[in-house]
Amino acid sequence: MQVLMALLIGLVFGVGLIMSGMTDPSKVIGFLDLAGKWDPSLAFVMGGAILVGVLAFRLAATRPQAILGGPIRLPTARQIDRRLVLGGLAFGVGWGLAGYCPGPALALLATGGSKPLIFTVAMLAGIAVFEIQDRFSQSPRKQEKGGQVLPSPSLMENG
Repeated sequence: MQVLMALLIGLVFGVGLIMSGMTDPSKVIGFLDLAGKWDPSLAFVMGGAILVGVLAFRLAATRPQAILGGPIRLPTARQIDRRLVLGGLAFGVGWGLAGYCPGPALALLATGGSKPLIFTVAMLAGIAVFEIQDRFSQSPRKQEKGGQVLPSPSLMENG
């Protein structure tokens, strides 16, 4: 049941990305081009997503488990650190240069186009490099909690 729900939610998300224009790199770049011919329409898409996200996180924080019975894993970090800032900058630069972010790029894979495929392969390679580097480094990001060492969250878990 959980796999079926994940598939359904992913399909709804993908259709929403397509309908909102988030899968059109020229529209995304137009939104990010504040000094040029700015297209503010995606601000409404993002505003709606932020509103839904805030409400969903607040609801999830009050529940002992997910609707389908699985555990709820909410972020626990409350500090803005160097890693978060650099990750956000890298994401923003990549989004601005390519016009894709991970969700829309995955949705566009279904079109068979080469650009979403190249972007997705490069994104997965970047994730793999990060994971390999993170596993083999003596990183201070590893946190000890209750005698158990917990690795830092991967990029895939952060969406």
